[in-house]
Amino acid sequence: MILSDLRNYLQQQRRVVLADLVNHFDMDPDAIRGMLNKWISKGKVRKISAENACGTTCCKCDPVQTEIYEWVE
Repeated sequence: MILSDLRNYLQQQRRVVLADLVNHFDMDPDAIRGMLNKWISKGKVRKISAENACGTTCCKCDPVQTEIYEWVE
């Protein structure tokens, strides 16, 4: 996968959790985060906080399931 593939997918989906990106591109979460950070630094993507997504403070949720990224342009 290259950055343009990630861009196209994000533009199409608008908002996506990291787990969806991991499954779609069949890649390691950290590798995808690295590419997302490139788009974040360019101001094209933002990470949305999903703290307490289930309404509790137990911290048992898998971060891959709660990291949300949004295409902002």
